[in-house]
Amino acid sequence: MTSDSATSTRQRAIPRGIWALGFVSLLMDVSSELIHALLPVYLVTVMGVSMITVGVIEGIAEATASIVKVFSGALSDWLGRRKLLAVIGYGLAALTKPIFPLAGSVGWLIAARFIDRIGKGIRGAPRDALIADIAPPDLRGASFGLRQSLDTVGAFLGPLLAIALMWLTANHFQTVFWVAVLPAFLAVALLVFVVREPPRPAGLRQVRFPLSLAELRRLSPAYWLVVAVATTFTLARFSEAFLILRARGTGLPLVLVPLVLVVMNAVYALAAYPAGALSDRANRLTVLIIGFTLLIGADLVLAYAPGLTGVAIGVALWGLHMGLTQGLLTTLVADTAPPELRGTAYGLFNLASGVALLAASVLAGVLWEGFGPRATFLAGAGITAAALIGLGMVRLRLPGLGKTR
Repeated sequence: MTSDSATSTRQRAIPRGIWALGFVSLLMDVSSELIHALLPVYLVTVMGVSMITVGVIEGIAEATASIVKVFSGALSDWLGRRKLLAVIGYGLAALTKPIFPLAGSVGWLIAARFIDRIGKGIRGAPRDALIADIAPPDLRGASFGLRQSLDTVGAFLGPLLAIALMWLTANHFQTVFWVAVLPAFLAVALLVFVVREPPRPAGLRQVRFPLSLAELRRLSPAYWLVVAVATTFTLARFSEAFLILRARGTGLPLVLVPLVLVVMNAVYALAAYPAGALSDRANRLTVLIIGFTLLIGADLVLAYAPGLTGVAIGVALWGLHMGLTQGLLTTLVADTAPPELRGTAYGLFNLASGVALLAASVLAGVLWEGFGPRATFLAGAGITAAALIGLGMVRLRLPGLGKTR
């Protein structure tokens, strides 16, 4: 059997529900990115708010999403029903979309953005736990990788569509915002009518208080090591906004700035599924080590390479590292958490990663402001090296972790 036919066979073996959840993510990302790619500019140029206000809005919105994920994940364990919470989360996000073109004041836009992030927080952990419940153990990496690939396709299609629609409508923001409504409601319909939650396995322990100390103690040392390594790693993976600033600093025209995220997300989308499928046949930690090493390479290129060509290579390496790490880290959570506590495990994992990403972006900004872009990327490389050492220690301490067979 050729490698292409083997890949095709594995893709067909992935359950329909995983494919459906992937396209739900794709459609909602297209909708969200259509709005979010333009919202900061719209707030400043049309609504007249300050950049500080934009930063506060985004900071509060993302922090809210991270906190809500903990409680929604725990609630899905307590209820034993994950799809219900995923539908509520995606439904809330869809219901906010018409507010953006209709809003007559900044207050309405802030409320819509806030509710949208609450929806993201509600759906995140239950959706990941649902994927772990649906996916066969020998296809778990491929399943998470597929979902991540389709999600990331939406992340770069949204900004591209925003650019095209702004050109076609002569920069009419409201029209573009109305277009974003359709994929959001299609995503909810796909989730409701196509995704089927598997029945709760007979004999699976009932969880009464998922966030109690007694239940948290049931999360294995291997799980907490995964969280610790992922959190350290995320400290090095600051906001992609700094990639845009690096490109602008080397002379990229303002009109082409969205291409930075397009390139990064295109490479990310192409790499995520093959990385997940590879992790089902090899040790997941080996693939992660390669991903961590690629981030060090990306940081060094972005720190030292001159000109736009060097930045383009650095951005592509950044996207490649994302493809080799993000889906695998979520897969390792499924590998190490008890089935009845998967929602809680994903909630805590997402909270730790969200706090680390916020801290990383603040640190990157301070270093950039005080010492320049090179210091920011060198610091990222140094923190990644520390996470890589930690990953090596985990592999030595738990040689069975990451093995799928």
